[in-house]
Amino acid sequence: MTAITYRTADVDGFKIFYREAGSAGAPKLLLLHGFPSAGHMFRDLIPLLADRFHIVAPDLPGFGKSDLPGRGLTFDRIAETIDRFTEIVGFDRYAVYVFDYGAPTGFRLAVRHPERITAIISQNGNAYEEGLSEGWNPIRAYWQDASPANREALRAFLQPEATAWQYTHGVPDPTRVSPDGYALDSFYLARPGADAVQLDLFGDYKSNIALYPTFQAYFRTHKPPFLAVWGRNDPFFLPPGAEAFKRDIPNAVVRFFDTGHFALETHADEIAAAIREFLPG
Repeated sequence: MTAITYRTADVDGFKIFYREAGSAGAPKLLLLHGFPSAGHMFRDLIPLLADRFHIVAPDLPGFGKSDLPGRGLTFDRIAETIDRFTEIVGFDRYAVYVFDYGAPTGFRLAVRHPERITAIISQNGNAYEEGLSEGWNPIRAYWQDASPANREALRAFLQPEATAWQYTHGVPDPTRVSPDGYALDSFYLARPGADAVQLDLFGDYKSNIALYPTFQAYFRTHKPPFLAVWGRNDPFFLPPGAEAFKRDIPNAVVRFFDTGHFALETHADEIAAAIREFLPG
């Protein structure tokens, strides 16, 4: 097994924690996590791919062990920081694996630097309106009326029981989901100031939807090799969102698994096999 190392990069004074594995000369693979997780969501996947790829999995700004910024964090700022991070760690050309919040981050990088992207793997990482479920309704209400009451209502998404539900909903056998992942997420969410940062990002998520036409234009123009590996029972991002990628990238490969939002918790082996089949090593 290839060893995983745990490092911190100084990105213009902002600390980004990341996991790294694989040979520096191997094809590069950037792993971008989502809410409310961190790079630890890839703890099972990395060992299954590290023999073939040079892997880097950063904790996004405000998540995990990366620095927690003050108020006003946006997805544009997250993407700018991760873009600079890739340059610092020498990721000049790379495939990107995106999940949840990692998708609008990674898609921004692809739009900005299409020449750097060798392939995209989307695990429940959405870019189409039809992929959004009714589970977004409380957050949509905040977009339409950023009142204190609507903001406070979203604190329910930050509670430990809500995080555990995200991990287990749609999983046929919840005993296959380790509690370690959602317990660690809850620990990070309980840090002083983390709640305000996350509520700000709920509000800014509308900026991602506004960019859907831009992302889709990138897909149509550049047609990157594209693999969607999707938990079909995801309560937030629906299967039509996965199928929609084929509208803009006809050769996209779409694979569904009988699991929920955090598909790697139950199907890391299957997803790793799909990636190995999809990406030349």
